[in-house]
Amino acid sequence: MKKGILIFLALFSSVITSQTVDSTINKWTPSLIASANLSQVAFENWSKGGDNSLAYSFGVDWGMAYKASGWSFKNQLKGEWGQSKTGSEESKITANNIFNETVFFYNPGWEIEPYASNMFRTPISNGYDYATMPGTQIVAFFDPGYITQSIGFAYDKSEIIKTRLGFAFEESFANKFALQYTDDAETADLEKFKFETGIESTSDIKYPIFENVLYKGKLRLFSAFDRLDTWDVSMDNSLTAKVNSWLNVSFTYIVVYKASESIKTQSQQALQVGVVYSLF
Repeated sequence: MKKGILIFLALFSSVITSQTVDSTINKWTPSLIASANLSQVAFENWSKGGDNSLAYSFGVDWGMAYKASGWSFKNQLKGEWGQSKTGSEESKITANNIFNETVFFYNPGWEIEPYASNMFRTPISNGYDYATMPGTQIVAFFDPGYITQSIGFAYDKSEIIKTRLGFAFEESFANKFALQYTDDAETADLEKFKFETGIESTSDIKYPIFENVLYKGKLRLFSAFDRLDTWDVSMDNSLTAKVNSWLNVSFTYIVVYKASESIKTQSQQALQVGVVYSLF
């Protein structure tokens, strides 16, 4: 009798355990964070000098993840757009980018998993170089635009750092601004499309410095096989301090080096206080 009870308890326990494990797979895990930042200064009969100013930006970070018994899927869509205006000057673009990254992982039970990914990135709207007056347009939506596919191996088991390394194809598109972004100077024709094969590495870091302060970083490297001495580098850093459930203070610093766009290293930094709402 005791032996039968023990067998029953063991079987019952294994059923409960298997149900607990199964509850973590075959489920979608969504996330959506929307943000808005606003800065405004106005003067009237102000004797100490100054000029009216208005700056604002909007951002979205949407993610979807799905995990099955032998594979998993992740998608991230992230974009930001903003403008500023001082006095009677024209409004100027201060943020203008969007990218979407989709990654499929195959899980054979190894620490390092095979993966396949697809990513596109583009400006959202017309962008200008304000060194001239009026500003000179230098980009538009998908002008330039980049699409990158890669296959390789990834380490995705850590909550702090995730990294991938693989063989990649990159397509570059341009139209009005093809001369700057996609044209091959060694040919007589104006190329509006460029295809490269090479190596891509992507690393993501998510590290809580304090209970309410979070660092997030993303480093992407790409080089074509015919120019391995020159690498495209994109590094996105953000430090976010959570004041309460809806108010954040954030500092972002973005570094980009892409020789086809500029021989100089590009950088963007921003310190913002704004409303951040996690929808789910």
